[in-house]
Amino acid sequence: MPSLHTNFDCNALAAAVVSRQTPVVRLLLQANARMDIKVRLGAWYWDMETGEEFRVGAGLAEAYSVAWCAVEYFEASGAILRMLLRHISPNNLHYGRTLIHHAILCNNPRAVDVLFDCGADIEFPVKTSSKNELRPIHLATRLGLPKVLERLVLAGCNLNNQTNFGETAVMICAKYKQEECLKILASAGADFGLVKSDGQCANSIAKSTGWALGFQQAVLDVIRGGKRIKSSNSSIFSPLIFVTQANDFQALKRLVEQADVNIDEQDGDGFSAAMIAAAGGHVEVFRLLLYAGANVKLQNKHGETAMSLSELNHYDEVLEKVFLDYSLEEGSNASAGFYALHRAARRGDIDLVCMLTRRGYDVNNFDGDGYTPLMLAARGGHGRVCQHLISCGAKCEVENSRKETALLLARKNSYGNDAERVILDVLARNLVLGGGRVKKHTKRGKGSPHGKVITMVGDIGVLRWGKSKKRNVICRYAEVGPSDKFRWNRRRKFDVQEPGMFHVVTTKNKEVHFVCEGGIEMALLWVRGIKLVTREAFFGNK
Repeated sequence: MPSLHTNFDCNALAAAVVSRQTPVVRLLLQANARMDIKVRLGAWYWDMETGEEFRVGAGLAEAYSVAWCAVEYFEASGAILRMLLRHISPNNLHYGRTLIHHAILCNNPRAVDVLFDCGADIEFPVKTSSKNELRPIHLATRLGLPKVLERLVLAGCNLNNQTNFGETAVMICAKYKQEECLKILASAGADFGLVKSDGQCANSIAKSTGWALGFQQAVLDVIRGGKRIKSSNSSIFSPLIFVTQANDFQALKRLVEQADVNIDEQDGDGFSAAMIAAAGGHVEVFRLLLYAGANVKLQNKHGETAMSLSELNHYDEVLEKVFLDYSLEEGSNASAGFYALHRAARRGDIDLVCMLTRRGYDVNNFDGDGYTPLMLAARGGHGRVCQHLISCGAKCEVENSRKETALLLARKNSYGNDAERVILDVLARNLVLGGGRVKKHTKRGKGSPHGKVITMVGDIGVLRWGKSKKRNVICRYAEVGPSDKFRWNRRRKFDVQEPGMFHVVTTKNKEVHFVCEGGIEMALLWVRGIKLVTREAFFGNK
């Protein structure tokens, strides 16, 4: 107890309050004891300029009224303070503060309750000469007083009041590393989406003060406990994205169970929770988001998707398994933006490709990047996969928006690979069986060329350009370019090296020369197709 004899103005009422003598205080008040005296009994000094407080020791602080004594030397039932407050207002100022500020400073939650019951203003700011407005919730948070803070919250204080610098109680928690206070505010619905005058939010403040993990743990504990974290601006703070970044499965599960959660919300850079999980290789978190309906087709501001980010960070293989499981369960060709058949074709997984085609997956469907399964298999040089896809109806001639075909993509890998051979065989077979208009030379080049439509009759291996037997021949040989005899016969015509020229030699040793449109590429296809269909007609499809 402070030395009462050092206070020249101390009267019996002050002594009774400090001694917590409730009956004596009652009698003295009934006898109209003076209440306007000030005694030097406090242990706190207040700086009127900054609003800061300093503990200086009992009896060394500025003199204050008897009601302030009743707060600092609080009687357990609160009866003394209640009796005094019948005679004075709880909102009277002392060095820019009221009794509620003093009760908070003394870490006295019961005194706070009494003051609220007696009409104390829960939002009354600390008055300073620098105009720095610090409200009761800010003071309790800065000092790290969870019990007092709970009383303020229950009394209905504004959780999002801001100081003149724009700081909220949540930001102050982050600044001073007050974990328990942060949990109370988060559970009560404080807004994590606000920013202070310099643009910082609570999350960024925690990072700048080296308290990122503590902040994260406090928020995750609240979410795991089933409470909803409020944010008025998801681009500043998104609980969904926050727990995804933390790779916390249980907290995320709690969030996605909420009926009104926006599973596809994006942060300021356009990243969704699914993108963040994919980029970080968080397999189980990504699985949860995918099954909760996350749209993995979304793009961020750089045009990246969840899958492209997983590939960029080399997590695509582990996430493909998640995608595939989901796609197979959903039974969709492109469940949630994942193209199961395309992925299997790209990897050259023939068993999986066969299974998916049996399930009816569209072999000519374009994925999000404009590729068909055949194009991806061709680009990877997977000949067996290409062959199977073509047998299921995949079209070799299809172009994407970049004018790429399966053949062109196969050749980008390397010329002469299995995929190129398979595709060339199909294109060549389709060409000769479908037929086409060519220019036909006569008499080994001595006659005048004229137009004809030639075609192969597949089941008998005959090359046909008319009805007569002479125009229905079996080819023993086919080659691009002219024969030596043809070159000699047309040496003065200057068309011997005409693009698109090819010739066949029949089983009766007759040479026939043709010129097709499309140059040497088409001539090569005609020759390949003639050889292929002839061989298949006589020796089977081997």
